[in-house]
Amino acid sequence: MTLFLPPLAADDFRFPPVSDALAHPDGLLAIGGDLSAARLMSAYRSGIFPWFGEEDPLLWWSPSERAIIRPSDFHVSRSLRKAARKSQVTVTINHAFEAVIHQCAAIRGPEQTWITDQMREAYLALHQQHDAHSVEVWQEDQLVGGLYGVAVGQFFCGESMFSLIDNGSKFALWQFCHHFQAQGGQYIDCQMMTPHLASLGATAWPRDEFIHALYAARDTRLKAAYMPHVIADFRERQS
Repeated sequence: MTLFLPPLAADDFRFPPVSDALAHPDGLLAIGGDLSAARLMSAYRSGIFPWFGEEDPLLWWSPSERAIIRPSDFHVSRSLRKAARKSQVTVTINHAFEAVIHQCAAIRGPEQTWITDQMREAYLALHQQHDAHSVEVWQEDQLVGGLYGVAVGQFFCGESMFSLIDNGSKFALWQFCHHFQAQGGQYIDCQMMTPHLASLGATAWPRDEFIHALYAARDTRLKAAYMPHVIADFRERQS
């Protein structure tokens, strides 16, 4: 079966309506364009994200369901609390964006990651203009976990996480939820639902519900949500 996807114009950052996304494969909306900061922000503000392999053209998606975590709904299991009490980690924000995105790609290997060199450069450019952010988990001076994503008002659009220790990415997301909520954040978009995300408190929203919430929240400024600083220090809790 032949699929038709509208190619994106080089000089126009607008996207087709998300209601035009295909049912099979679910959410595929458009092809082409580029990964410029302006186009990426237009995509995220419209509920769209890029996802493609090394040999693929640029593909843009808006799935029929979206995995969303409300920060207050993050599920902290007893085992995670116990691990936190025994840990010696510090959690920071925007201390090592480039290292986090590198680890997110490296941990999956070149055959499985969508975080190509082109993608890393694009999101680093977004970070440099204060639209993409990272959360880091440190054990002594070693980066052992983290996540990164794109800020859109009261939404944070998560892109990827990694762990080099048990619970490394969970520590990052847990403490970011606390910080994000305190700064006025309402929703964390995790894109595609998985059993792992469901276990952390994510729920599946229909596309229309997600888009409605995004449009209502995307222009509301937060407090100092992304200033580089320590957001949690589990070493202090043991002193």
